[in-house]
Amino acid sequence: MAVTAKIAPSMLSSDFANLASEAERMLNCGADWLHMDIMDGHFVPNLTIGAPVIESLRKHTKAYLDCHLMVTNPLDYVEPMGKAGASGFTFHVEVSKDNWQELVQRIKSKGMRPGVALKPGTPIEEVYPLVEGENPVEMVLVMTVKPGFGGQKFMPEMMDKVILPFISLRFDQKTEPYRVCCPLYFLLFKSVLVCNNLFSSSWAMVQVRTLRKKYPSLDIEVDGGLGPSTIEVAASAGANCIVAGSSVFGAAEPANVISLMRKSVNDNQKSS
Repeated sequence: MAVTAKIAPSMLSSDFANLASEAERMLNCGADWLHMDIMDGHFVPNLTIGAPVIESLRKHTKAYLDCHLMVTNPLDYVEPMGKAGASGFTFHVEVSKDNWQELVQRIKSKGMRPGVALKPGTPIEEVYPLVEGENPVEMVLVMTVKPGFGGQKFMPEMMDKVILPFISLRFDQKTEPYRVCCPLYFLLFKSVLVCNNLFSSSWAMVQVRTLRKKYPSLDIEVDGGLGPSTIEVAASAGANCIVAGSSVFGAAEPANVISLMRKSVNDNQKSS
């Protein structure tokens, strides 16, 4: 079954003082979903919105509220988010390795659609059991940038040229890269990793390609620095759910940006 394009403006980039009208504006511009970032100030440094804001927004829209929970204890959020009217509940695999089965079951019992997210550098294999289990998640969200901050840049320039020789390399923001192919590659790799987002976006697209090849009908979402100049990279890798914040809300014509991104996804799905 072919997947469909779903464009989800990130409400983190909206005017929070006018959240309801901003949501309506995005839907009128052609948005399929509204992406809601819930951060707890612990799993990520920032603290954003929670169930009370979701509940307030739900009173003003029937839209699909695509909620991404960047929180340490996602189980604690299932009941309040369900009552608030969340449509999708995407949790991070990094904090749910021991209880994801219970988590998915509870999410579905509250009428929400479960998804799993992973940060840059997390091995893609960690989400396989969640997709293939008896009670699976229905979407995988691949972060192309460090989670917890809006408006970061997606940097695809060295996409496959840089990342493929280092496919087995792990990178942590606080440590040096290791297990390199040779000293020359090491120097090259360090020079192009001046910005961690270059590594993150490159690694993410390898993950997306791997997921799409393995799961042709899975909803694969990408989040971080997506816009007119970067959508083709994500769409050609196989992503069909696109989160975009500043590139949509900061555009003179948001409807044109949404339309362009949808066309890129659909065109790539047809040719795959």
